[in-house]
Amino acid sequence: QVQLVESGGGLVQAGDSLRLSCAASGRAFSSSAMGWFRQAPGKEREIVAGINSRGTFTYYAESVKGRFTISRDNAKNTVTLQMNSLKPEDTAAYYCAGRPTTVIDTIASEYPYWGQGTQVTVSS
Repeated sequence: QVQLVESGGGLVQAGDSLRLSCAASGRAFSSSAMGWFRQAPGKEREIVAGINSRGTFTYYAESVKGRFTISRDNAKNTVTLQMNSLKPEDTAAYYCAGRPTTVIDTIASEYPYWGQGTQVTVSS
């Protein structure tokens, strides 16, 4: 079992940066693949970025490639999403998610562990 708590959301202007953090508790963190998902009003939850359990492989949605970076620190039980060059279309609730396998999946339903979410709003 893994408990997740996100932090770092806020209101920024287009072009600004934000850093989201996810603190995990539970011994399973280091053996869990992690992902950041987002959900805008009226839209389905979508994966933004994923990282495997060892931090050696990452996945990015096409819309954020080159702007967002996911990383993890298994010693500190944290996963981070650095978001640069933010755009108004990045506005959404962002969720940290984990799954008890080493491999990333892009489907939200494959992740049993979820944080409460943090809001990111990008003004134009």
